[in-house]
Amino acid sequence: MKLKSLILGVSLAAVSAMSATAENWKLAVTDVEGMERLQLEWGPFKDALEAATGDTFEFFAVNSRTAAAEALRGETVDFVVSGPAEYVVINKLTNATPLIGLGRPDYHCTIVVRADSGINAPADLIGEKVAFGDIGSTSNMLCPMQLMADYGVDPVNDIDTVHTSRNIAFEALKAGDVAAIGMNAGTFMGVRSTETELPYGFFKMIARSGDLPNDMIMVGAHVPADAAEAFRTAVLEHKTEIIAGITAHEENDKYVGMDLVSIDDSAYDYVRSMYTNAGYPQFDNFIGE
Repeated sequence: MKLKSLILGVSLAAVSAMSATAENWKLAVTDVEGMERLQLEWGPFKDALEAATGDTFEFFAVNSRTAAAEALRGETVDFVVSGPAEYVVINKLTNATPLIGLGRPDYHCTIVVRADSGINAPADLIGEKVAFGDIGSTSNMLCPMQLMADYGVDPVNDIDTVHTSRNIAFEALKAGDVAAIGMNAGTFMGVRSTETELPYGFFKMIARSGDLPNDMIMVGAHVPADAAEAFRTAVLEHKTEIIAGITAHEENDKYVGMDLVSIDDSAYDYVRSMYTNAGYPQFDNFIGE
């Protein structure tokens, strides 16, 4: 009887110790609106996080990037999954920092023209109309504009810039209504693959970027440094399970083939350069919001 009581006492003490060290965190995803979508698309990720860290995570729904920044600043959310363009602004507004990079494969942008256009380099687009995607998008606006700047073309003053959806931009390029489109390279390849009535060589890329800085899991400035580092360590040690959680739903197919990597703020200096070359040198506002 005394032995059983001793074992029970030790077990309860262990459970109590675990409870004392476990944390309850709030988790947001910037491009997913509504709790129902969060649960459906990111629920397996949350479950994997809890298994890896021993902590509990509660979803915090945000309806905009501004809302995510305000939640971090108000300390009502602790960890946020976001993209590189969003991060640069959120960091400026809240001092949140990146912990884990979501290494997306083939995440880069491109400048595309018609093969019969006579345009062979970005400099040939000076004075021409160029279509870009959603305002504020990393790979469909900021990156292509930075790519133009990398080749010596001012994307604010040297070209006639228009913003539209990728499908409208693609149709405009086909019809010759724009000289070029700047967009996510993977998206371009996907759209072009559906154009079965056109020769494969109807379009050509005249420039492409290097791989873009990663999407990331960022942590609020209010979270203790040792807790943030423990989170990072646990995620990287259980990356296989975490990745499986992220890619469990088809809405996250862009992450298929991904890796998880440790990152810091300096990885996003190139994105800050994108904002500057796009005409937003302060990067303290969400473009288009």
